[in-house]
Amino acid sequence: MRKTRAILAMVGALLVLLLGSAGTASAHAALLHTDPEQNSVVATEPAAVTLTFSEGVTLDSDALRVLDPAGKAVDTGNPGHADGKSDTATIGLRPGLANGTYTVAWRAISEDSHPVGGAFTFSIGAPSDTSVSASQVQGAKADGVVAALYGTARTVAYAAYALLVGVAAFVLLCWPRGAAVRSVQRLLMTGWVALLASTVALLLLRGPYERGTGIGQAFDLTLVRSTLDERLGTALAARLLLLAAAGVFLSLLVGQLGLSSSASPAAEPSGDPEEDELRRLELRAAERPQREARLALGVGGLVLALALGATWAAADHAAVGIQVPLALPLDMLHLLAMACWLGGLATLLVGLRHGIGATEADRFSKVAFSSVAVLVASGVYQSWRGVGSWGALVDTEYGRLLLIKIGLVLVMLGLAWFSRRWVARLRGTPEEALSPEPVEQEQEVGLADDPVRQAQLDRQRAALASAKVRRTQDGSPVRAGLRRAVLVESAVAVAVLVVTTLLTNAPPGRVAAATAAPSAGAPAATGQPVVLKLAYDTGGTGTGAKGTATLSIDPARTGGNAIKLVVSDSAGQPVDVPEVQLSFTLPDRDLGPLPVVLAKSGTGTWSGTAQLPLAGDWVAAVVVRSSDIDQTTQTKPVKIG
Repeated sequence: MRKTRAILAMVGALLVLLLGSAGTASAHAALLHTDPEQNSVVATEPAAVTLTFSEGVTLDSDALRVLDPAGKAVDTGNPGHADGKSDTATIGLRPGLANGTYTVAWRAISEDSHPVGGAFTFSIGAPSDTSVSASQVQGAKADGVVAALYGTARTVAYAAYALLVGVAAFVLLCWPRGAAVRSVQRLLMTGWVALLASTVALLLLRGPYERGTGIGQAFDLTLVRSTLDERLGTALAARLLLLAAAGVFLSLLVGQLGLSSSASPAAEPSGDPEEDELRRLELRAAERPQREARLALGVGGLVLALALGATWAAADHAAVGIQVPLALPLDMLHLLAMACWLGGLATLLVGLRHGIGATEADRFSKVAFSSVAVLVASGVYQSWRGVGSWGALVDTEYGRLLLIKIGLVLVMLGLAWFSRRWVARLRGTPEEALSPEPVEQEQEVGLADDPVRQAQLDRQRAALASAKVRRTQDGSPVRAGLRRAVLVESAVAVAVLVVTTLLTNAPPGRVAAATAAPSAGAPAATGQPVVLKLAYDTGGTGTGAKGTATLSIDPARTGGNAIKLVVSDSAGQPVDVPEVQLSFTLPDRDLGPLPVVLAKSGTGTWSGTAQLPLAGDWVAAVVVRSSDIDQTTQTKPVKIG
């Protein structure tokens, strides 16, 4: 009990230390600056459009498109990096562009392998109406079927890694004789084949997933070659090579460890002390090569497992942002600990049906405890990097998924506590009590001439044989109870893997609140002015810390819109605050956020012009900062006609 309280105290302290003092972590490329600036009006036509991101991005041939007010492309094609800088994207413009509003649609792959995209507008000479269609402004949204298949392949890859590594670790650390059990061998082969198949599927699906195209382009070799040139493609190719080495490792594991375990001499007492001592010496001599083989296989397996884990860490959130040299090895350890725990559960579940003893179960209990400790420590650090603040836990998709994962892991820990109790009971139960009782069969006496009675006895023997098989599989009540606890724990583990896949595919906690889907009841607009009132509270105590931001949009239609933003205090009087920001997002099209440049035009009043290229349900996001540390973001939906 004291050990449990100590662990809980350690987890709580780490959470307070890390999340309580966290800053914003960086992952998923964010657009920082554009030239020309978003929503700006330039006097003369620019020679090119350049975008600057928060991290390096990968571009394809259709990554940047510039459309004139009529929706026709006016760029020269073939976007690239400005001055060779990986965190930029630039594309040239055709000469002789007319005055009006131009739309820039962009799409790129961030360093953490996730596709990002958006659009913005700028004007030459003066703003104008635009007739850009929704199909011309594609965001970072993948095709539904491709996204579902891609997500499934990622989940299968995680599960297969856990199965492959966890089963091998269980055999090496807890149950060497398990290498000779066919069911365990099938688990190993299932993990290897599933990881191979899911990796190939990810290679084929990555191209259509990035570009938002259909499943029909999955076998386009041009897209596959393009994927192999990316960070993720390199990691997937390395994973395939490592799986070839893993196949050799599995053959050695089953061939050497399995055969040596099955060929070990028995140490049954014979009654002769000298003969018993001789047998013990022979047993120790036979075990020495097995220990050496286990050690060699263990070292090789550990290197392979870490290398396979690196193919995830090097192409995901851990490879981008702050403290990358620390985040990468911790992410690999996190994956390894996850595999030892979850894959070990599957092996224990099989082993309980093949006579695994209390000693082996107790060994796994210790391995699982160590794995959980590593998971907690590395998981808290990863949460700090990904979330960045307490508010992001509930205000972002990443934070909410993280809370679900934490809840599921806590459920698993509770189930593991019950499993440890069953292991303790199994350890304290005599071996003869764990063996199934023999099933007596009725003797056949003088039934050669009675076919009816003989048929009845045949049916009884079949039923008794079936019962014997079930009793052998179920074992004692203690063994059956442990198996049920492990089965439920394994079911929750599957849910953890699914949530983990969603978590790695979600942008970390810095996602803007404005990207949330618009709620029902958005103010309708058909080209008429719209006024939105957004109550705010920055949490501070100074002037303007609490009040209402009144946003006027005129005429609330596509194209140029006159913007007026008035900030009032709790008494309804206009009040100046250090800073206000305004942006618009169209979630259905993955468009935005489109920031609006505001200029001070009076006490508590700011004005500007918003260029909204598409009709639809937009989200207006207003940021009010009342001091150096106190600010809040309020959002409200608005329909643009």
